Amino acid sequence: MARRTVQRPRKGGSLRRRTESRAPKRTFLVFSEGTRTEPDYIEALRKESAVRDAASVEIQIDLTAGGAVPLTLVNAAAEARDRFSREQSEIDEVWCLFDVEWPRNHPNLREAREKANARNVRLAISNPCFELWLVLHFEDRTAWLDSDAARRLRCRYDGSSGKGLEGSKYMPRRTAAARHARALEAKHMGDGTEFPDDNPSSGVYLLLEAISPAGRTP
Repeated sequence: MARRTVQRPRKGGSLRRRTESRAPKRTFLVFSEGTRTEPDYIEALRKESAVRDAASVEIQIDLTAGGAVPLTLVNAAAEARDRFSREQSEIDEVWCLFDVEWPRNHPNLREAREKANARNVRLAISNPCFELWLVLHFEDRTAWLDSDAARRLRCRYDGSSGKGLEGSKYMPRRTAAARHARALEAKHMGDGTEFPDDNPSSGVYLLLEAISPAGRTP
């Protein structure tokens, strides 16, 4: 089993609200299936002025369960929510980012989603994978694709090797990505296509909208 990695909160970052004169920041605890690309994206997002300078937003990334399958990830997120609740640490929202994967889906996807709903853990699921969300920054992708194809397409757009992410190539395009993702969701609803057959799709835009002070994609 691959060794799990943990990204510690930045220095001075606490999951307990700071007592300051300005409005307290909202706290988001984000669990990621991926251990590099997804965290790189969230870190780039956190550095954007629309997020960084907003008094109502603070994001922490917990990679303790990084690389885990969705159900394991949701279990870890639910346990963290319970633990911080007992400690009276104020986390406003706990999120999990994970993939469906094609042609072979992750196991227990429906169970993971049901447990997340029951335990108040919000989900940003990408189908087939997070790279589809990255592709949506560059095109309005509507055709089915498997995970390998999504990763190749992502690399074609950003010129990367597929490892890590250069945030400057994505942050200016994130509003377009959210628009494309919302359109895909509407298309699947209109077609009656249900999870996990809603390929392509990505709920990462929901996380972006949640952290936006105005309630929309920053």
